[in-house]
Amino acid sequence: MTKKVALVGAGPGGYVAAIRLAQLGAQVALVEKEDIGGACLNRGCIPTKAYARSAHLAQDMKNSQDLGLTFTGPIQVDGQRLQDRKKEVVDKLVQGVSQLLASYDNIKTYPCQAQLVDSRTLKLRDKKGQESRLEDLDAIILAQGASPFIPPIEGVDLEGVITSNELLDFTDIPSRLVVIGGGAIGLEFASIYQELGSQVQVVTLDILEKSDKQIAKRILPLLKKQGIQVHKDYLVDKIEKTEGGLRVSAHHRAKAKEVSLEGDYVLVAMGRRPVLEGLDLEGLGLKGDARGLEVDEHFETSLPGVYAIGDLIQGSSQLAHVASAQGEYVAEKIMGLDPQINLEVYPSCVFTLNEVAQVGYTEEELKAAGIDYQVSRFNFAANGKALCDGEEVGFIKILAQEDGQLLGTHILGPHASDLIGEAALAQAQGLGAQALIQTIHSHPSLSEAMAEAAGGLFDQAIHLAPRKDRTR
Repeated sequence: MTKKVALVGAGPGGYVAAIRLAQLGAQVALVEKEDIGGACLNRGCIPTKAYARSAHLAQDMKNSQDLGLTFTGPIQVDGQRLQDRKKEVVDKLVQGVSQLLASYDNIKTYPCQAQLVDSRTLKLRDKKGQESRLEDLDAIILAQGASPFIPPIEGVDLEGVITSNELLDFTDIPSRLVVIGGGAIGLEFASIYQELGSQVQVVTLDILEKSDKQIAKRILPLLKKQGIQVHKDYLVDKIEKTEGGLRVSAHHRAKAKEVSLEGDYVLVAMGRRPVLEGLDLEGLGLKGDARGLEVDEHFETSLPGVYAIGDLIQGSSQLAHVASAQGEYVAEKIMGLDPQINLEVYPSCVFTLNEVAQVGYTEEELKAAGIDYQVSRFNFAANGKALCDGEEVGFIKILAQEDGQLLGTHILGPHASDLIGEAALAQAQGLGAQALIQTIHSHPSLSEAMAEAAGGLFDQAIHLAPRKDRTR
């Protein structure tokens, strides 16, 4: 008998799960109240990367004299064209996903708001207010994603206090931008808009809290070199309206110090929270709270036959590619397969202009767990391709057991988000550092730095001096 499965949310978790289910022969109902592709494609990952490309180009033009090229006059930023290009990129990808979904005869998309009635029923409401039901479902996958978190700060509701959703719709570049938050979202926007012409100030308790501390420590002076004013270890007290814009007042968490930051806009970038709309947790017997739903090792909620993936889960990594992998896993599980996807090892990236990427444990996590490890670090300054490209800032750092079993890889520098894939593959498949060493890498290429960092674990790196203190 053909299984009937419904999915709520057509973001990177939902639409991927829908396609995998369809490939395995299920009859699929995909419910999405807003846009195909979800927040990532429409209001997050993709739009910011479109802007990041322009910011990188602006930075290259400013540094072009080092490469023997001279541009006369200041760089002119066309905010409307930035907005138009972003929309072109997003529309092209949304259309592509929509056409892909339409190519499966066993996927039907419903542009509706969904309400979970029970483990076998969804109530739908379309944009005209018409209601209908999806009944006798064999399984339901919840994948509504998350939305920007608005903290209870005095003045946070003032005009000009915005989230990333609003900022991405601006056709003008703000002259002065205050960013509250030093995580991936806050630093990406700070890095991008500083290069596009804003004077950016960041106020935050921490910088890239989940990153290896060596990375977080190194990124701070790079942000300051870019022109961004960073106020670390500060708690925001209030936001006030002034004659010239907005004022953010904050105090140091340990010292008797205060700062007052002036801006035309204040970007609140303090993370995201799960979208629980349409879910009566108590009435349905769903275990969870404002942080998300509780699930078992197969992503099934406390309501049998109802699964949750992506940002909707408590403790979620809030990464699009992780939601996609979870979607495939659940789809295969529902269809009676034994999924072989390694969900424990996944890369995480920050798209500041000096990119950051990591997979596996940080050095601090290994120390806290009492795990013995070796460390090897290779600087891009010793890599020919990085030097040719004028992008020699940064390094690759590998953490491994004595036998070379990979524990974690951390990258700061050019194309970190691309380079981390090799380390993620090796660690997820248990290949070990030897696999990186024994694979011939093209020359000149940035990927050579990965092999050199791996070789440094055993004093085999050709362009790295031997170290005596690798074991920690």
